[in-house]
Formats: sequence, C-alpha cells, structure tokens
Amino acid sequence: MLRTLRRYPKAINLLLAGTLVLTLARAITLPYLVIYLSGAFNLQVGDIGLVIGSSLILGSLLSLYGGFLVDRTASHRLILGCCALFTLGFVGAFTARQLWLFYLCLVLVNLAYAVLDIAIKAGFAQRLPVEQRSEAFSIKYTLTNIGYAVGPFLGAGLARLDISLPFLVSAALGAGFLAVHLCWGERQCNGAGSTQPPLAFRTLGRQLLRDYRLVCFTLGGLLSAVVFGQFSAYLSQYLVVTLSAEATYRIISTLVATNALLVIGLQYAIGRRISQRHLSRWLALGLGLFLLGVAGFGLATSLPLWVLSMVVFTLGEIIVFPAEYMFIDLIAPEHLRGLYYGAQNLSNLGGALGPILCGLLLASQPAHWMFYMLAAFIVAGGLFYWLGAANLEPAKNTARSGA
Repeated sequence: MLRTLRRYPKAINLLLAGTLVLTLARAITLPYLVIYLSGAFNLQVGDIGLVIGSSLILGSLLSLYGGFLVDRTASHRLILGCCALFTLGFVGAFTARQLWLFYLCLVLVNLAYAVLDIAIKAGFAQRLPVEQRSEAFSIKYTLTNIGYAVGPFLGAGLARLDISLPFLVSAALGAGFLAVHLCWGERQCNGAGSTQPPLAFRTLGRQLLRDYRLVCFTLGGLLSAVVFGQFSAYLSQYLVVTLSAEATYRIISTLVATNALLVIGLQYAIGRRISQRHLSRWLALGLGLFLLGVAGFGLATSLPLWVLSMVVFTLGEIIVFPAEYMFIDLIAPEHLRGLYYGAQNLSNLGGALGPILCGLLLASQPAHWMFYMLAAFIVAGGLFYWLGAANLEPAKNTARSGA
C-alpha cells in the first residue's frame, strides 16, 4: 500500500490523508456521545438514541444536496468550506449548553463529514483512470477503519482528563486539515468540469429517480447496510438478551477488534483486485459471505465460533464496500458524480435502522429470529443489486458519454 501511495499524485494523497484525519476526529467523539449526553443534558437512554440516530439520518439526507454542490463547486473551495463547518461543529458542541444547539452541531458535523466523503470519492474519479479507482477506494476504506479503530482509544484517554476534551481535539484535527488543504490543496480542479448546462437540484433529483440502476443500487445498499452498517450495536443487543453483561462485553470487544484488524490487514490486498469486469460476481460473493457470517452468529455457542463467524462476515464487508463504489462509479455520468455518490450515501440510513429494527424484534420475538430478519435483508439487498446490474454494460457506455 505504501508503494502505491508513493506512486499517486500529491492531490490524491492529500485526499486520502483527509480521510484518515477527519475520520479520526469523528471517531474520537462518537463513542462517548452517549456518556456526554447523559451527563451534560440528563437524557434517558431512549432519548439519547433518538438524538444520535436522527442526527445521523438528517446528515445523510442533507448530503444528497451536498453531492449536488460537489458537481457545481470548485472542489478546493468546497473542501475548505466543509472542513470549516466540520471544525465549527465540534467547537459548537464543546460550548453548547442547550440541547437544541448541541443537536444542531451534531447534524453539522455529520453533514460536513458526508459531503467531504463525497468530494473525496469524486476526486478519485477526476484524477485517476478507471482501472486504478478500486485500489484507491480500498485504501480509503482501510484508512477509514484505522481512524475508527484508533479514535475511541484516544477519546477514552482524553475523556478521563475532561469529558468535553474530545470535542476540542476533534476540532483541532479538522482545523489542521483545513490549514493543510489551504496551503497544498489543488486549486485548479473544478467540481465536475462538465460542458453541459447546469440544472436545478429538483430537476436533477427527478433525473436520479428515473435512473433505474441507481435506484436499485441505492435500495440494495440501504437494505444491506441494515446488516453491516452497525453490526456491533445489534450484536450487543442480542448478546445482552441471551447472555450476561460480562460475557457480552468480552465477546463484542473481541469481535470489534477482529473486524478492525482484518479490514486494516486485508482490505487493500483484496479490494485492489476488484475490477469492473466481474463486479456482479464479486458482489454476489461478498453478500454470500455476509449470509454465512450471519448464520454463524445465529449458531455460535462459544467465543471461537463467534470469531470465526466474524472473520467470514468481515471478508464479505471487505468485498462489498469497494464493489459498491465501483458500481456507482460505473453508472454515474461525469457531470453528476457527486450527486450519484450522494445518493449512495443514503444507504447509511440502513445502518441507522439496523439497531432500531433489531431492538423491536428482540423485544417482541424469540432472540434467534433476529438473524432470520438480517438474512432476509441480505437476500433483498442482493435482489436489488442483481436488478440494477442486469443491464450494466450498456449503462457504462451511457455514463461515459455523459448522456
């Protein structure tokens, strides 16, 4: 991976560095929001879940307009603006003494992070040939997971000093990348560089809805994200219902560590081999591994079986993420890449729904039924992917022609 990074132009390495730094900033605070909201605002568990979950959902929905801006605004200015909002969001969260203001800052952070993520992916498409993009997406996802693996440990140390300190450090990281991009960011590259006349957001929204493949891929991603988006949350819910709190902590901490180590260690090695030539097969393999992993969770009776199931599940995750990016990259017209990546971000709604749906089912049905439900979401997501990929080759030609 280091050899590949040395081969990339400075602009790509700067975007990848932004992925690591901004994800780290987000991961430092995200795990401690529950504790902070409970202590600072005296919220109950249900209200805390509503605040965190709805802020994530609102940020994802608004990021669709952010994708529109990626196609219409010079990328240098857009990244600087989003970094500023990202930083101000954390500063505001640190200073906020009213819940509505703190909530607004959370939405701002989630929105800015989502738009920056779209801008980075669009930047890959602008600066790299098609055959190198899967490799870049895999490196990006590896760096994202490094940030999420390291961030909570830094946050824990900072929170011991002061519960509000993680917000300041996250703000400092955002400001640091803002300064770096201000000095060394590529100013010449515009959003999409399209020669086509600009259209209104509402008009483009209707155009997206008419793209059968994009609708299918978005629905497939949303349904699949119910399973892999927040797996640690719903597995914790299941373990709390079926085992003791001590066993739950031991198993879930082992599973999260297993997932992080495998993604960091194997994402680049496997993801770089995923090409547009056999995307449907790769995606089918990834979803099949998800299905086997979920079945293993349902049958696991010991820690080694839980870990083995997580290994299979994580291999599916390693395959599906870059394959999804490549599908969208394949069907997106050059002048609408940001908007298409923004639509793909709507799959994050599935991750927010996962713990909610699993919690409702665990409260009303036998615990093992949760895995039947998750398997059904995988199958349904795979069906939509298959429908979207049915006419993929003609779509490729259409997208490249800018039609």
